[in-house]
Amino acid sequence: MSGLVDKAKGFVAEKVAQIPKPEASLDRVSFKGVSRECITLHSHVDVNNPYAHRIPICEITYSFKTDNKVVASSTMPDPGWIAASGSTKLELPVKVPYDFIVSLVKDLGRDWDIDYVLEVGLTIDLPVVGSFTIPLTTEGEMKLPTFRDLFC
Repeated sequence: MSGLVDKAKGFVAEKVAQIPKPEASLDRVSFKGVSRECITLHSHVDVNNPYAHRIPICEITYSFKTDNKVVASSTMPDPGWIAASGSTKLELPVKVPYDFIVSLVKDLGRDWDIDYVLEVGLTIDLPVVGSFTIPLTTEGEMKLPTFRDLFC
């Protein structure tokens, strides 16, 4: 009897593994703006939905790291839906407090850029499969704007 149950579990697991799942990609981080409280960076998450019905996004979590330190992290609860049979572009705003620049003076002094790693977890809810998280990561270097860029 236990052999039959094991075969059934294996069959179901194989069929679930073959179900197409949404895929996502993450753009590089770019500078968006400056306010009195923080610097705002942004990236885009492109999500491709292979199903004929829209899929709810449970949450998006992100962690922005530089010099192996977490500079900003947050969770966006219930950011919306992924469109049916197509692609949806989600904007991911990253609000970074000013005090992180003080800790990066060495890197800024050399080349006026920030080497970063952005880790994103896109949690979606699929019928039958349930909730699962698509992990995304992008890394690179971002040139900081000069005063001329900000005021011209």
